[in-house]
Amino acid sequence: MAEARLVIGSRGSKLALHQANWVKTGLQNLFPYLDVEIRIIKTSGDVLADAPLNKIGGKGLFTKEIEEALLGHRVDLAVHSLKDLPTVLPEGLALATITRREDARDALLSTRYRNLDELPEGARVGTSSLRRQSQLLHFRGDLKIQNLRGNVDTRLRKLDEGQFEGIILACAGLIRLGYSDRITETIPVERLCPAVGQGALGIETRQADAFTLEKVQRLDHAETHIAVAAERAFLKRLGGGCQVPIAGYARVENQILQMLGVIASPDGKQLFRDTQETKVSSSESAAIAGVQMAERMLSAGAQAIVVPS
Repeated sequence: MAEARLVIGSRGSKLALHQANWVKTGLQNLFPYLDVEIRIIKTSGDVLADAPLNKIGGKGLFTKEIEEALLGHRVDLAVHSLKDLPTVLPEGLALATITRREDARDALLSTRYRNLDELPEGARVGTSSLRRQSQLLHFRGDLKIQNLRGNVDTRLRKLDEGQFEGIILACAGLIRLGYSDRITETIPVERLCPAVGQGALGIETRQADAFTLEKVQRLDHAETHIAVAAERAFLKRLGGGCQVPIAGYARVENQILQMLGVIASPDGKQLFRDTQETKVSSSESAAIAGVQMAERMLSAGAQAIVVPS
């Protein structure tokens, strides 16, 4: 067979390139004749590396330029941390594949304290996420949440320099980069609900590119895809981005979708939590369940947070 070529668009961070290389290896193992190249694309989120995400409009910050490259046929597929991918995609693009989820939970990293409960009163905790901030302040209102941006190595360096008593990072990225030994506490989802899609990779392609679609769909993980469909439908119905603290986590076992949703005010003083179990058979039925949870939480009073008066 004549050689065929695919170009992957990726951010240039160590974690992004690790994820892109994982997809590249997977494609080449499945299709040895494929020539797969990774093209690094700098995004707005990379350029504005120090500003708080909620202040610079987080939705699409890490994806917009890569999607433009896709639409311009400069790359054939994009590999995203799925939590960074907006729920509404540009016309002509599709979320073709969702990979098997790594650990979706958040982690506390600390050089002195074993868990969140051991952090002293007024402890400085670093995170760039309003979602994490709101939930942490809900049960530890004394904590001093401080902005922490940068790649994983930069964040670890700031912790080791003593700028924080603890920092919060996603388990998935730490595991993928070989830093699982730095995890002090893996935080249960019931205490710190993850970001929608956290731990999974999303592969985005052009809708009309049948060749690429057929290839990347071989990397799809059905149960993860169904679970994340519920989470993304939940978030889409709420219209939330980085400016509203919204969290959602779902898992599928024996066709039963177990889902947790959290909507909170940034200061953590208001927090709505809901859980549900639903029998599902597809991504479509899971998405319906996600919308139903969102509707129920809005009716219970979360509307005031999502769309404040």
